[in-house]
Amino acid sequence: MAAENSSVTEFILAGLTNEPGLQIPLFFLFLGLYMVTVVGNLGLIMLIGLNSCLHTPMYFFLFNLSLIDFCYSSTIIPKMLMSFVSEKNTILHAGCLTQLFFFCFFVISESFILSAMAYDRYVAICNPLVYAVTMSPKVCLLLLLGVYVMGFSGAMVHTGSIASLTFCANNLVNHFMCDILPLLELSCNSTYVHELVVFIVVAIDIGMPIVTIFISYALILSSIFHIQSTDGRSKAFSTCSSHMIVVSLFFGSGAFMYLKPPSILPLDQGKLSSLFYTIVVPMLNPLIYSLRNKDVKVSLRKTLGRKIFSG
Repeated sequence: MAAENSSVTEFILAGLTNEPGLQIPLFFLFLGLYMVTVVGNLGLIMLIGLNSCLHTPMYFFLFNLSLIDFCYSSTIIPKMLMSFVSEKNTILHAGCLTQLFFFCFFVISESFILSAMAYDRYVAICNPLVYAVTMSPKVCLLLLLGVYVMGFSGAMVHTGSIASLTFCANNLVNHFMCDILPLLELSCNSTYVHELVVFIVVAIDIGMPIVTIFISYALILSSIFHIQSTDGRSKAFSTCSSHMIVVSLFFGSGAFMYLKPPSILPLDQGKLSSLFYTIVVPMLNPLIYSLRNKDVKVSLRKTLGRKIFSG
């Protein structure tokens, strides 16, 4: 087995579909989606960086969310696009593990930064008088450090688990990227322990943020219902609605993919779920936060106004 394993130097990514007539249309579709993702997330990053009125804890985390979305969509989509225009989309064994590591790092980091954003909203609405102290720059940096430490730890566990597998002659990955479950399918040795590791780590990386978000929003809703003013209540709802939409999209599709046994969710259906949280969610995030956020829209008008005036 060891000798056979050492001969597997590259994998072939099967891609999204084998239908020849769909390759070019899908290439342009996903190229367009990627361009929207890049422009939207980099635009939001620049907007937050250029406007001092957005230099608050909420937008500090949103800045990092956009950075994560840009990075992890860039980890997946360019290689995916190659599968539409090349006969055989190969990736080196080391390259596959590298893609897997960065994919896990950014996805796990996103799940924890969404929980940090929920905590920020909880403090802002439930304890506004101590918000400046509770969400000080030092606290925000520590929370961000925790986000990336959890992302790095989870990525190391997943990548180390896959790197220890034995691969034989079959090197066709039934996916458009190097993901955990398709790679487990190719292993020659028993994957029971590895599947258990995946389930435990994913349960932690989804479970901890979901619990944090659930508790934060339970307390927020309780506080909102005690607000006497209708305007105050609608303002509190509007500050949270964008975040709640993003959380639902991200965690819903992620849990659907990883927390169900493969027998219940075949890999072909899993591709569609992966497509949603690797491509659709990073594209929608900047649109959701900009279209539903008054501060972002005002800052965008001011920035565009300055550019036009200076031009």
